[in-house]
Amino acid sequence: MLRAERARGTALGLEADAYTSKGCLFPDHLALRVVGEWLDGRTRFILDGFPRTVGQAVAFDSLLLSRSLPLDTVYLLELPDADVRARMLGRLTCSSCGAVFNETFHKITAQTPCPHCRGALTRRTDDTVEALDQRLAQYAEITRPVADHYRAQGILKAVDVRPGRDAVFQTIYNDIREAA
Repeated sequence: MLRAERARGTALGLEADAYTSKGCLFPDHLALRVVGEWLDGRTRFILDGFPRTVGQAVAFDSLLLSRSLPLDTVYLLELPDADVRARMLGRLTCSSCGAVFNETFHKITAQTPCPHCRGALTRRTDDTVEALDQRLAQYAEITRPVADHYRAQGILKAVDVRPGRDAVFQTIYNDIREAA
């Protein structure tokens, strides 16, 4: 949602980009504003990467309650910090089409042209050891407690993401299908 706001050049997108380009979380009120607007008219949804703070979770719960949209399940995608480091520091993004690749998974380098459009592959400015250390510290302090918030409500399900995105997708897809 924020990438779309940034791509459209909205004030909200540019304000959020000032935080994310430095590897920082943006304030709760910005996240809630974007999500609240996006939810208008929706009755079913899957969100990725939100909420990221307990404050966001509590406010989101209230927002959903006011719209009679209870959460069924919250998935916690679990990955050891060493794996997070390897994946983030090996991430490459196409400067033309925006596709994202990983040096290890896709067996490419920054010198390899984009497999989709032949554009140049680059590293994000916030994919540095320093920014990653900051994000992992923020995650441990600020985001990890969100899992406890939803665990206390009995709606948290942990998913090991080491097997890869296809296996994770299948696990979550199967779970949603069984619940329907």
